[in-house]
Amino acid sequence: MTRGPEAFEGGREGGRAAASAGDDPTATALLEALTRSGLSREARAWVTAALWGDDALAALQEGRPMPDIEPSAPQPPPPSAVPRTYLAGIRVQGFRGIGRPAELTFPPGPGLTVIVGRNGSGKSSFAEAAEAAMTGRNPRWDAMPTTWRDGWRNLHYDERTEATVDILAAGDRAPTRITRRWTGESVRSARGEVVLPSGEAVPLRTLDWGEDLVRYRPFLSYDELGRTVTGRSAELYDTLTALLGLTGLAEAERRLAKACDGLARRRDRPSRELSYLLDALRASDDPRAAQAVGLLTAPRLDMDALRRIAADDGPSDPGLHVVLRRLRRLSVPERVVMGDVVNELRGASMELAMAAGTKGDHAHGVVRLLEEALAHHERHPAETTCPTCSTPNALGPDWVRRAQAQLRVLRPQAAPASSAYERAREARDQARFLMSPPPAWLPPESELGQVWALWESGAGLTDLGELAEHIEVVGRKLRAAAVSARRDAAERLEDPTGGWSELAGQLSGWLDDADDALAARSGLDTAEAALNWLSEQARALRAQRLGPVAAQAEQVWFQLRQERHIDLQGMRLIGRGARRRVEVDVAVDGVADQTSAPGLLSQGEFQALALSICLPRALLEDNPFGFLVLDDPVQAMDTETVEGLAAVLAEVGRLRQVVVFTHDTRLSDALRRLGLPASIRTINRDAMSNVWVSDGS
Repeated sequence: MTRGPEAFEGGREGGRAAASAGDDPTATALLEALTRSGLSREARAWVTAALWGDDALAALQEGRPMPDIEPSAPQPPPPSAVPRTYLAGIRVQGFRGIGRPAELTFPPGPGLTVIVGRNGSGKSSFAEAAEAAMTGRNPRWDAMPTTWRDGWRNLHYDERTEATVDILAAGDRAPTRITRRWTGESVRSARGEVVLPSGEAVPLRTLDWGEDLVRYRPFLSYDELGRTVTGRSAELYDTLTALLGLTGLAEAERRLAKACDGLARRRDRPSRELSYLLDALRASDDPRAAQAVGLLTAPRLDMDALRRIAADDGPSDPGLHVVLRRLRRLSVPERVVMGDVVNELRGASMELAMAAGTKGDHAHGVVRLLEEALAHHERHPAETTCPTCSTPNALGPDWVRRAQAQLRVLRPQAAPASSAYERAREARDQARFLMSPPPAWLPPESELGQVWALWESGAGLTDLGELAEHIEVVGRKLRAAAVSARRDAAERLEDPTGGWSELAGQLSGWLDDADDALAARSGLDTAEAALNWLSEQARALRAQRLGPVAAQAEQVWFQLRQERHIDLQGMRLIGRGARRRVEVDVAVDGVADQTSAPGLLSQGEFQALALSICLPRALLEDNPFGFLVLDDPVQAMDTETVEGLAAVLAEVGRLRQVVVFTHDTRLSDALRRLGLPASIRTINRDAMSNVWVSDGS
């Protein structure tokens, strides 16, 4: 199964790690249940932060308490039935195997339509064009070589490359027409448009189908069916999780488990390292080492006494001794890292110079001005006077619409220049990250302190070329001064007591870890209580929501398996994070062995199993798509399985609109032989890519 159409213009927001609790009904319901859970305030804070996202959880772990969330106001009940859309027609021209305009029309409602044609007749061209029109992409393209991507246009017709889908929504008198037109050389160069039943032309994003196309995906190809059961189990887990509306919960559970693992590691670190520290201390002749061993092995740790021993490393000037110890371990940016940053600065400088003065550069500047102006207007909506030229009544809804329209035009033009500016910004940030301030303990009057101050001053440079030159020249001086300072510190730190200063440093580090472990232990119990509650809620919700889907999958499989003694016994969503997977229980001849039974299935049986898993999502009540397009689902199936598939598709066709493209006449033969209701058509194509469809086979 495919994760979803990222290219769809109305899809999810890019780069957003997780939806807020207010955006996710499941999270909102969990927060309401949390108030009744009986968990402590601290445990509720862990659950709340996990549901909010990574930033909230990090803030909580840093000691900033998270407030309890009040339950949101009750939402109005959902409508009794989701308005569905049906496929009314597909028109294609100049795309893959279809040259001159060719059209398929369908009764916009439940029913089964089977379109039969030999390989190369244009079947998949129709199916892929419909998917491309609605989603902007097709998963099959991702696996295709570059030569295919460069030659995907039809060779016999170059007037126009276009795919149009007519969708009839429940309650509309006329269909909504969705069109993609390719004008560039790339298969991804299409621009989309929607014409509403009223005749108004609007952008694709106004349909707001992004999440539904991810979740319910009304297109299935042979390749996708194969990946459902033979691909990575995590992909199927993610698909089913999205289908069930549990993606946010899965992410919250994962991040809370990760936080618990981190706390457990912090808690256990002193215990793991204690034996190594004791061995090192026992090997020393220094009396302070023996005293430290006695304290570390006592029934109760005296942390204050241990800290006094760790601090007593013998020099006459303790402050200088601390500086020398730190100097000996001091690190500065590596030469290779500096070289990489310098190369990136110069590359970004060259790219920025090439973009300067171009139309794209101009467009980039206008885009930034418009975006800032829109942001200013959004913050001050009542202000209508232009803040730059003081023109009265210049700002308002009409201006906003014009500005947004201009942005849609200018952003593609500005993309190359914007990329150059973004690369320059990132290169500048990398350079400034290198030029960190000197450590507070480093004497500023020392040679290294003076060179470091000069090195840090480069952070104020804005010119990329000057930054690169600064890193090259001053960076060499910094590395040389650091090497000299470390060597001098090592010589001055020769320890007459047999290495006690190093042991004192190890002891001090261990004590710091011990303090951190105490803090982690106090938080871990609460975090684990929160994780246990959230995991139990997740298990219950997954079982509750997966149950109907799994039951339907079992029913579909029962019809597809025919006389075989192979049972589909259930599906479960197991684990989290990297260990998430879907367990599909298959029993062969009554042997319920999850590890070996699937290995006994043939390719055709795997195909049938994939259909059993995928078809139920078309029947979910919340699915707004009343249609499902299947491209070549019959491959590798034997005749008995094809007959079972015919019965299944006819049954689904009673409730949904099912369109099947296939080269295998056994499906249409089975439908006729079994007397099942279906519209069967034949697709043909001549040597000049002219495609036509006729009734019957």
